Amino acid sequence: MRPYLDKVMPEAWRAAEAFSSAIREAAAQRGLSTQEAEFIKLRASQLNACAFCVDLHAREARKAGITQQKLDLLPAWRETGLYDERQRAVLAVAEAVTSLPTTEESDAELFGARSVLGEEAFVAAEWVAVTINAFNRISILSEHPVRPRDAEGKIVR
Repeated sequence: MRPYLDKVMPEAWRAAEAFSSAIREAAAQRGLSTQEAEFIKLRASQLNACAFCVDLHAREARKAGITQQKLDLLPAWRETGLYDERQRAVLAVAEAVTSLPTTEESDAELFGARSVLGEEAFVAAEWVAVTINAFNRISILSEHPVRPRDAEGKIVR
């Protein structure tokens, strides 16, 4: 079993949490909605195969009002018309930032996302993606466990 980075170096974890909180507040001030931020966090976590963060952000996305259907179809978001223009834009940002380096295709998608979101919300989306990618790495390296939950989301013991 690997050591939990957050437990062995709690001061670094507190700094990471403070960073995340600052990004969340700044993103909201720049017009990025909670739903849009959760789309970014969940999609990046899926791409990184971070089970702990997928579990967490799927729950947070539902709390933010994202429908179960949109959550279920998230890996295939490009193949359906269910996602609106802004949702598609933030999902493109999530994928481009998570799958660095950018390609001609992802650069074109980022240009389109910036046109949809406007510069401030676009940059906020990039910062949210940068932040969740850092947290994915913390959880993956720490092997944070996913605990079983009941239908209401409560931990089953």
